Amino acid sequence: MKSTTVLDLIWLVPALPALGAVILLPLGKRIGEPRAGWLATALMFASFLVSIVMAVAFAGLPAGAEHRHTVAIFDWFASGGLRVSMGFLADPISITWILFVTGIATLIHLYSIGYMHGDPRFSRFFAYLNLFVASMLVLVLGSSFLVTFLGWEGVGLCSYLLISFWFERNSAAVAGKKAFVTTRVGDFGFMLAMFLVFAHLGTLDYGAVSEGVGRLAGGTATAIALLIFLGAVGKSAQLPLHFWLPDAMEGPTPVSALIHAATMVTAGIFIVARAHPIFEASQVSQDVVMWVGAITALTAATVALVQNDIKRVLAYSTVSQLGYMFLALGVGAYGAAIGLVVAHAFFKAALFLGSGTVIHGTEENQDIRTMGGLRRYLPLTGLGFTIAWLAIAGLPPFAGFWAKDEVLAKAFFHHDYAVWAIGLVSALLTAFYMTRETLLVWFGNERFRAAAEAGDDHGAAHGDGHHELSTESPTVAYGTPPAAPSLTHDPHEGSGTMVAPVLVLAALAVVGGVLLLPFHGLEVLSRFLEPAFEGVAPIEATSFWLGFGLSVVAVAIAIVGVLVARSMYRNGLEDPADDPIDRRLGGLGRVFGNAYYVDVMLGRLVGGPLRRAADWIATAFDQGVVDGAVNGVARGIGGIGGGLRRLQSGLVRQYALLVLGGAVALLVYVAVRSL
Repeated sequence: MKSTTVLDLIWLVPALPALGAVILLPLGKRIGEPRAGWLATALMFASFLVSIVMAVAFAGLPAGAEHRHTVAIFDWFASGGLRVSMGFLADPISITWILFVTGIATLIHLYSIGYMHGDPRFSRFFAYLNLFVASMLVLVLGSSFLVTFLGWEGVGLCSYLLISFWFERNSAAVAGKKAFVTTRVGDFGFMLAMFLVFAHLGTLDYGAVSEGVGRLAGGTATAIALLIFLGAVGKSAQLPLHFWLPDAMEGPTPVSALIHAATMVTAGIFIVARAHPIFEASQVSQDVVMWVGAITALTAATVALVQNDIKRVLAYSTVSQLGYMFLALGVGAYGAAIGLVVAHAFFKAALFLGSGTVIHGTEENQDIRTMGGLRRYLPLTGLGFTIAWLAIAGLPPFAGFWAKDEVLAKAFFHHDYAVWAIGLVSALLTAFYMTRETLLVWFGNERFRAAAEAGDDHGAAHGDGHHELSTESPTVAYGTPPAAPSLTHDPHEGSGTMVAPVLVLAALAVVGGVLLLPFHGLEVLSRFLEPAFEGVAPIEATSFWLGFGLSVVAVAIAIVGVLVARSMYRNGLEDPADDPIDRRLGGLGRVFGNAYYVDVMLGRLVGGPLRRAADWIATAFDQGVVDGAVNGVARGIGGIGGGLRRLQSGLVRQYALLVLGGAVALLVYVAVRSL
């Protein structure tokens, strides 16, 4: 069978998880637990297998053929000069994305079967999970901006449904709304960008836009690029729209893993890479992308230093790592950015799923200050988490080292030395805060033991899944005193469906570096992606030894971060309320711990002057001016109608009198004119 014929079936990739949602939404309760979970997982795995077939077919395209294949499913709509086809595009970028999205999502689905055990809305959770992944796949496979935007809005909706899945908890309901509203700000920018693209190029098709970029004026290209980037900033949680992502931890942990590793937050990276011809036409927009990424990477890393919630550390870590990816996109190192996306998917999914197992095994405890020594009780999860920690810390030979080192080297050889220095400092902080979390959770003294022996009973877990839902948020805000754990038994390992995905992801964090090797002839991923960025000037190392020296510096920085954290936390904490990093940072620690008070300032702004302005618009302006004008016109017309209605009395004598009066007036008028 010809490769093009096989690629015509690429629509199956999003269709299979979408089918799962279609089945489970109306029939999930009848299918029941765990069959609903296994059905969703099987369809997700089938999508992964189809993605592999598509990748093989794409690689089998004949030499010299165009490295893109568009499949038109049906004509979506036509309006004036705008004609949109529901089409999917197979090219190196979309193939890369569907492979890791479906692969990681399959493992997260499998994990969720154990984690969500006993949840009263078990089947609905898997329906939403399937729909979330299907939307992401539509996003990355879309052949035009508008098809991508369809998936873009789909992941926004699903993120709301999943973050606030436990809506009985007010913090979860608020977090879902916060994510939904914040990302809408970016979506507005994306919409304006599409309007400009169509106004100036008459099309939204990616291929036609790439060919027509040269016709755009410099200012127009900059405006379009910055508006697209605004959409990316919202979805990928970059400054100043980053504050929704840490609160998204209120959702079930598999949702956190899916958002951070495979779906929503990588959408911003994807759209900038997909629209790279527009960014290449505007140096200003590239500089903005680079600096926003660099500043976000550093800022989020400082915040992560002092977080005490096991998932919030990882959340701010994601914001920081996404900053690295945008940094790479800004310097034109698109292959390096995508390489970090793939590597990050491996180790961040392992870290989040590992943290979920910790929460499950310690009866909903999320405070790393009150853990310690858990490797004795959760040995397999601890092994996977530790490997993922080494990968994100940037130590060789793990995938994180090759990915992050490539980003930093590209920044240096692009002569953006200040950005390179910021990246190094961020790497140092990353190694520190991830080592701090790993040591406080898995090593050192067992700080949960004293409270457990004191007899604080808080309820029992049910089996190997999710615990009885509390209406209180388990999230640990900075400054909250460490709560005494209320374990009724020793911490315990998760079920097989929870442990296996963590170990597989940890293994990928080790061997995944093979895809990212920068040595001549071994650049698997960069060579695969090369046709998608053939018009981009490559960033070449000026010498082998300089490149080697930069790698040595990057490794040394990571080792310093690990050793400094180890010197502070190797024995755990004598007193959970006395954290060494808090003592050393002092007042600065409060600033970092409260994320520079951005949430506080936004809350006061929205709840204060913006709320008053909205109230004034709703009452004084809307009701007084807008409604007043509309109602005034209506009353005027009504008055005129009321007056005219009196003329329509139905009395013949009145009509005869009016006719006579009109005739007399006409005669008078004629007589006056004749004088």
